[in-house]
Amino acid sequence: MQQTSSGYTAYSSNVDRKTRIGIWSAGILTGVMGLVNLWSAIVPSYPERTAWLKHFLPFSVRAGGHLFAALAGFVLLTLAANLLRRKKVAWYLTVGLLILSILSHLIKGFDIEEGILATVLLIQLFVLRKAYTAKSDPPSIAQGIRALIIAILFTLAYGTIGFYILDGYFNVNGQPINFSFRESILQTLAMFFTADNAGLEPRRRYGDFFANSIYAVGLVTMTYALLMLLRPVLLRGDPATLHDRKKARQIIDEYGQTSLARLSLLPDKSYYFSPSGKSVIAYVAKGRAAITLGDPIGHPEDLQEAIVSFREFCNQNDWFPTFYEVLPETLPIYQSLGYRWVQIGEEAIIDLHTFNLKGKANQDFRTAINKLSKSGYRLQVYHPPIADSLITRLKPVSDEWLKSKQGSEKQFSIGWFNPDYLKECHIAVVEDGNGEAIAFSNLLSGYNRKEVTVDLMRHLNRAEKGTMDFLFAEMLKHFQQEGYDSFNFSLSPLAGVGEASDAQRVEKGLHYFFEHLNQFYNFKGLHQFKEKFRPRWEPRYLVFPSRRMLPDIAVGLVRADSGDRLLDYLKPGS
Repeated sequence: MQQTSSGYTAYSSNVDRKTRIGIWSAGILTGVMGLVNLWSAIVPSYPERTAWLKHFLPFSVRAGGHLFAALAGFVLLTLAANLLRRKKVAWYLTVGLLILSILSHLIKGFDIEEGILATVLLIQLFVLRKAYTAKSDPPSIAQGIRALIIAILFTLAYGTIGFYILDGYFNVNGQPINFSFRESILQTLAMFFTADNAGLEPRRRYGDFFANSIYAVGLVTMTYALLMLLRPVLLRGDPATLHDRKKARQIIDEYGQTSLARLSLLPDKSYYFSPSGKSVIAYVAKGRAAITLGDPIGHPEDLQEAIVSFREFCNQNDWFPTFYEVLPETLPIYQSLGYRWVQIGEEAIIDLHTFNLKGKANQDFRTAINKLSKSGYRLQVYHPPIADSLITRLKPVSDEWLKSKQGSEKQFSIGWFNPDYLKECHIAVVEDGNGEAIAFSNLLSGYNRKEVTVDLMRHLNRAEKGTMDFLFAEMLKHFQQEGYDSFNFSLSPLAGVGEASDAQRVEKGLHYFFEHLNQFYNFKGLHQFKEKFRPRWEPRYLVFPSRRMLPDIAVGLVRADSGDRLLDYLKPGS
């Protein structure tokens, strides 16, 4: 891999500088061609060029060439950005449209200039054909919104420009009119929102065609935008195939070492398998970021090869690889490959061989346990597989907790209240004297370590003060008696980040969020609760190719964590 002068590998592209310039110029020229098609579709053809065409092609065919040029211009504008990202499907569609555009320009008025421009672009795309290797993005609402905006602007521009330049082609309320720019905009809007087109009357055959073509352009572009908006719903499905899930589970069962291994099997994940087949990477692709959950899982000797091959896989898809919650011991491998890193938090881990509730520091725990025990509270730990009846009992607790937080379920690096998922977990439940569930937590275990990790933590609003202290103190004692080595409170986001004097600027920026944005997520409160148990804190890292990609990564993480419910993300969640 080529190293840049700034010290990181140039992951964003595996093509040389000359080819990159060609790709950029082809993308820009495609956008220009879209605008040229728009203009050419509106402007009437030169009479001296169409004189001989009239003997071979009727007006309806030539007018059809104008309409196709307009619609091709719209599609070319939508394809331009995808060509810049080296999308293979965009290349095929653009080549096909250019060939048809050349024919339409010749049919509608023997427009040689537009045909030559399209031919030059077509030749350039054929020369660069091997550079277009990226696969298409999975359908998303964002794609549909972009298509809708382009469709509205394109249709408005089509009508506005046409009315502005077609002087002498229309009457309004019986009077000839030459539209001003403002009047052109209003007349275009009137075509869609008034019953009589605001009194518009075409005076010539081309004027009649143009007025009708506005409806055709609007119908096609809006239908396209609607399909793009519905595509994520129509094509919704499992990110990974059943075969991939079975293969991933086999590798994770054999080599998984942390609670992230269990979370890697949740249905929001896709999988990449190393060339040897000995490692798997669980990831979600959001925008241009392919965000993995933890390090690759597999044979230790295959770790570096899995990272390198995943980078190549991302290049082919026009993504950049991002590794979330990387362990300290694997950080040197990423650094040797040119990646950058930033600390994103710490995991709180308790050694169950030495844990106890003795001493003055644990007086509050002992008080809470004694008080609630006398009130009839008790802890029940249920082992997998969990019965449906218990899931039904816990659902109201979860619903009330979410409602009280005015939030919604998170995902990606945390579980959610999914019966199929919860049935495979340990679940610790605090019950009152009547046997009603007051609070609960599900716990992840297994994967070649005697460690149990906290996932969801939820309680009723009327739970007694100290209920969560009671829940965790009793859980620690239970799993200590069960012979577990450690208890993991899971990641405390932003804990310990940016506190050191030599911290990176990015980490200091994250520290600011930790200190000042608690209204969105109680980072500090969560950290302080875990600190009461005097755990050992271990750092976790975000690993990425370049700092310039951090804004995209941040948006990708928000989308992954919220399940693309971006507005919900600003509310407290699980």
